[in-house]
Amino acid sequence: MVPEKIKEEAQRLRDEIEYHNYRYYVLSNPVISDEEYDKLMKRLIELEEKYPELKTPDSPTQRVGESHVEGFETVEHTEPMLSLDNTYSEMDIRNFDERVKKIVGQVVYVAELKIDGVSIALRYKDGILTQAITRGDGLRGDDVTVNVKTIRSVPLKLPEPIDLEVRGEIFMPVSFFEKFNAQREEEGLPMFANPRNATAGTLHLLDPTVVSQRKLDSFMYYVVKPQQYGLKTQWEALKFLESMRFKVNPHSKLCESVNEVITYWREWTERRKELEYWIDGIVVKVNDFEKQNELGMTAKSPRWAIAFKFPAQQVRTKILNVAYQVGRTGVITPVAEFEPVELEGTVIKRASLHNFDYVAEKDIRIGDYVLIEKAGGIIPQVSYVITDLRDGDELPIEPPEKCPVCGGPVGKQSGEYVAYECQNPFCQAKLKRHLEVFVSRQALNIQGLGPKLISKLVDAGFVKDIADLFYLDVYMLSQIDGVGPKMISNLLSEIEKAKNASLDRLIIGLGIPGVGEKTAKVLAKKYTTIDDLSNAQVDDLMQIEGIGEEVANSIVSYFNSDKAREIIKKLKQAGVKAESIVKEENNILSGLTFCVTGTLKHFSREEIKNYIESLGGHFTDNLTKKTNYLIVGDNPGSKLDKAVKFGVATIREEEFLKMTKERGA
Repeated sequence: MVPEKIKEEAQRLRDEIEYHNYRYYVLSNPVISDEEYDKLMKRLIELEEKYPELKTPDSPTQRVGESHVEGFETVEHTEPMLSLDNTYSEMDIRNFDERVKKIVGQVVYVAELKIDGVSIALRYKDGILTQAITRGDGLRGDDVTVNVKTIRSVPLKLPEPIDLEVRGEIFMPVSFFEKFNAQREEEGLPMFANPRNATAGTLHLLDPTVVSQRKLDSFMYYVVKPQQYGLKTQWEALKFLESMRFKVNPHSKLCESVNEVITYWREWTERRKELEYWIDGIVVKVNDFEKQNELGMTAKSPRWAIAFKFPAQQVRTKILNVAYQVGRTGVITPVAEFEPVELEGTVIKRASLHNFDYVAEKDIRIGDYVLIEKAGGIIPQVSYVITDLRDGDELPIEPPEKCPVCGGPVGKQSGEYVAYECQNPFCQAKLKRHLEVFVSRQALNIQGLGPKLISKLVDAGFVKDIADLFYLDVYMLSQIDGVGPKMISNLLSEIEKAKNASLDRLIIGLGIPGVGEKTAKVLAKKYTTIDDLSNAQVDDLMQIEGIGEEVANSIVSYFNSDKAREIIKKLKQAGVKAESIVKEENNILSGLTFCVTGTLKHFSREEIKNYIESLGGHFTDNLTKKTNYLIVGDNPGSKLDKAVKFGVATIREEEFLKMTKERGA
């Protein structure tokens, strides 16, 4: 039984936290510090953990679900989500105005920025968010509620307990998109062409935790059945949405004439680069709802609205050469070098060609004349190759045979990767990124050594490989700008503590190609010291579950290199233990592979994974014929049908716990 005072406190905390979310994420005008906000959230989490019955769907703690989802249900729209007619021409806009006036007489328009994102419908019941549905084919879309709940500008609870459906756009901010794409490029993964594609991909991820890290945002602009709320115009609808604490774009404008619409369009054609989100035009809507109804719809689009898109500015230039840029993870990116040309106010000399598959697909060659444009008005890119201007002297763009930085071998990590990369784990171009992995929480967990300090240490020449971190001293650190006595003391203490890290953490930190956290743990169970592992042969390694020939060869090749031997020697001389401290005495699930479907009562997905592995078992997200058991929770997904098809044994969570108890857990 939850005390009444605790219930009241929990409700007060929920309301207060949502209010501060609204101030921060919608109004961009916070009234408390991050520390004060964190205290409120921490207290609510404490209460909900102590009294689980206090958890409600609209609680701020429930924005990020704990478990993976296994797919998205298709849902019919309340009314069709139609597309808009569009134009790039001022003449077409004037013709649109004439057609509208011929039917309904004089009109006022609302001009809104056309956000280049993903359309969404949000449904609220008694003021609580119940469903978020993508546009889909216009008649039905995917229920992505679990992912949309992670977007902080989307209210989980309205200030009034009403039933409401609104529509708008989900988008990815430009600054995050650029970092996100750069990271994918470094990792050899296909890059997204624009923030809209990145947003669509993110909304369909099966892990809400990952979605929450993608910084998605929203603008709402449409109320379904507005007359039910006493709304007579689109302008009133926008103000109503603001009053319900939705994020509404602040740049919309009431226009008394088509000339005002065109002026607005011209203004934002120039100003769009100022924004933190991509827009590809404006949307022009008849303001009066009665006149909208009189104008009606075609089969595909409303007659009372039109998209007035920005023209893509393109200029012609010539590719003089292609440089090879080696990223922090070793990925090699071809970069086109142009005859300098002015485009939208800046001189363009270079543009990324992303990867060699992209080059081949567009058949881009050195010596080609090309059209370039700025994607979203920001990023220069090759949009078209003018093949008619070729004279036969053009040269194909091929991956380099050797790394341009270290001269090491070049190749693809695997068939699914599009990028070529330097395969020398000790390439200096990769050193800073390698050091970040080495000190990360999954590896040696050296706190205080962030990317900026790592960069300064490498640039100063104090760190030339990962082992050099253990030879840093007060004198070296005191020469680094911004590092004071207290920080030096803390850093040296953290480095000293890292000498006792477990073998699996050290293996992760070594950066052996193909060896991640899971494989490192398996290796640390099999080999008790780094010396044992460094002497392992390919055939021995392939006997270990989960290690194939490619990874086995990678491990042996790593330890056979002179640089690896030097690093291991330096680590041992510095006092790094390099021994396994993985407990092996309780391997009651050894040889068994488990998979999970649905929501469990006693574990999150990460907790059940760790528990199974701590008992010597193997956890997998992908159910196959080799899986021994499928643990079935509430609301199971398609894996249950797959288990029946494959003949995989299914057990409830209680049966799994009974099994482990009977085996001695």
